[in-house]
Amino acid sequence: MEGPRAPAPSEYPEIVNFLDKSLRPDKKWSIVSEYPTALSQVNLNNIRIIKDNGEVLSHAVLKPLIVKTPVAVFKAGAIGSVVTNSSYRSQGLSKQIIDECLDEAQKQDCDFAILWTNLYDFYRKFGFELTGNEISIIVENELSLPAPSNLIFREGSNVDPAAIYKLYSRHTVCTVRTVEDIRNFLKIPNARIYTAWDSQGALAAYAIEGKGVDLDGYIHEWGGGVSEVVQLTQHIYKTQQRPITLIAPIHSVSLIEKFRSFGCMIHEGHLGMIKILKTEALFSKITRHARNDHGMADFVLEKVGDEFHIGTTQSSYKTSSEREVVSFLFGPSRPSDIHKFEQKTADKLNQIFPLRLWFWGWDSI
Repeated sequence: MEGPRAPAPSEYPEIVNFLDKSLRPDKKWSIVSEYPTALSQVNLNNIRIIKDNGEVLSHAVLKPLIVKTPVAVFKAGAIGSVVTNSSYRSQGLSKQIIDECLDEAQKQDCDFAILWTNLYDFYRKFGFELTGNEISIIVENELSLPAPSNLIFREGSNVDPAAIYKLYSRHTVCTVRTVEDIRNFLKIPNARIYTAWDSQGALAAYAIEGKGVDLDGYIHEWGGGVSEVVQLTQHIYKTQQRPITLIAPIHSVSLIEKFRSFGCMIHEGHLGMIKILKTEALFSKITRHARNDHGMADFVLEKVGDEFHIGTTQSSYKTSSEREVVSFLFGPSRPSDIHKFEQKTADKLNQIFPLRLWFWGWDSI
């Protein structure tokens, strides 16, 4: 048995075949078309495999992502497409390959790793914790909206990726993408691309529903003004004649409240599972933000021996659990819900934490 290791370029077709048979056996498209950046040959050095007698037994992929936020620019290591041949399960192969991905993410200076799964207990063994905020807005009735007189709605992937890039770049929290990335994302199978255009022919809003075998019935990517996004969502609901769920970050307050005013159900969930990789670097970025942008000269976020200290020099929260630190930094709870800080400290910390962190649907792997 050999690996975990990065595959050679000549092994790429074999890997794609293994993934398609394991994860997309009944589909007409390849899984590569669903994850065109993560599973591309360009990202081959971040793929890990285990082989035996020339056969791929286990696979996982790491996709480093640069995330811009109001706090700092973070580097995240997204891990996905973790699969082991059914005849070789329960032998620790998945553990080996995930550990290798985490090691590689650390080597590439990722501040933290993130993955999306419902196998919470399994990934907690690696130090991951379910954390972050995700808001699901469920539209199951027609909204009380007047017919838009200044918008034209269209469906289809024949959209200038530069126009979508322009709206996408307005998000305060998002991964760094290129126009070419978006061009490739627009080709993902089973995705329905809806757009709204103003009277001057400019793109006013976009929304993506569906992604390969995942996210059917979910708008996981969107951009534009609040009114335009709401109008476009209403159009999608009327077109599909079924409940539609729009996924949004918790800091999209105006959009969430607009949908709430129409009686839409709002469900709060978790963003994903996160594990801190570069503690010192991550803490340094957050500390710089707290001191420079919030005037907290006495802010404390450090690891002392086996213990973590968070707060100020006068009032701090101490724990030896890295999982508790993950929950403190990324939520969903506020600092004042986790620890009884001195009130002035609590007020300041509640402005910073949970961190505004978000990954749009095209980022998930």
